[in-house]
Amino acid sequence: MEEALVAGTSKRVADYMAKPSKFADKAFEWVTFVMAMTVVVLIILVGWQLSSGASGSVRKFGFGFLTSTEWDPVNEQYGALPFIFGTLVSSFLALFIAVPLSIATAIYLTELAPGWIRQPIISLVEMLAAIPSVILGLWGIFVMVPWLLKYPFAWLKNPHHLGWCPLFRGPTYGVSMFAGGAIIAVMILPIITSVSREILISVPNLQREAAYALGATRWEVTRIAVLSYARRGLFGAVILGLGRALGETMAVTMVIGNRPVISASLLSPGYTLASVIANEFAEATTDTYLQALFEIGLVLFAVTIVVNLIARLLLMRFSGESLGRSVQ
Repeated sequence: MEEALVAGTSKRVADYMAKPSKFADKAFEWVTFVMAMTVVVLIILVGWQLSSGASGSVRKFGFGFLTSTEWDPVNEQYGALPFIFGTLVSSFLALFIAVPLSIATAIYLTELAPGWIRQPIISLVEMLAAIPSVILGLWGIFVMVPWLLKYPFAWLKNPHHLGWCPLFRGPTYGVSMFAGGAIIAVMILPIITSVSREILISVPNLQREAAYALGATRWEVTRIAVLSYARRGLFGAVILGLGRALGETMAVTMVIGNRPVISASLLSPGYTLASVIANEFAEATTDTYLQALFEIGLVLFAVTIVVNLIARLLLMRFSGESLGRSVQ
């Protein structure tokens, strides 16, 4: 009975496999192609909408819009340079804070953590990623900013510590570029940690075993066998975090100070491209004002694309150098 059942099943499978459908293959190929092109179309539509909305501002201000530091809607003077500066500085400051913490956390969870504590920490990291940005902004205003003002800023501004450095001079209000970078770091930390952990898990155990066989210590195994193997993937995780940092809005708006100035001090208020759109779009009462905000959105769109392209080029060059060293 069982043999007959197996024979019947094999016959049905053979009959099914003997009649491949070229139409099904082509349909599957076209469906996936359409899905992939949908992403491209969405990007083009976003760019077209921003370009059409900003066309009047582009014609009126030209390239000076990107180089001017004046933002005065009353006199219809608009310049995006303070917002570009604030976006880039806060994003890279967030990376400076978050990348070491994220990669160190991922290394601990994959290489060092005992089983009983690993899953609770992973769950907490995932919960941090699920917290809405406005909630993090409220926490930043009422908890983080007062703490920064009372402890780190007071220490940094001390002439006997780092008060001599231009990065930590000037009046301190709590809300600042440093606070904006810190809140972005909190938001991108779970993203970089989760991606980095998955990358480190994918490193073959053969890499670790070979290093241990040569007499390497645990730190040497992690540094030589694991991190060197996974560095391309870790760089990609950092790029994902940077993409999130460049476009973050609400939490940054609540703690960065929202002042359109360029200051060398990280303790001074700043402004970002996303924040000015969120703050002032509802107040844009003139066509020029509205068009300038559309151009701000276009600049943010372009900055995000350019930064990611540069990162991709660096990744390609980095992988090429790695390949060259491995061949040698």
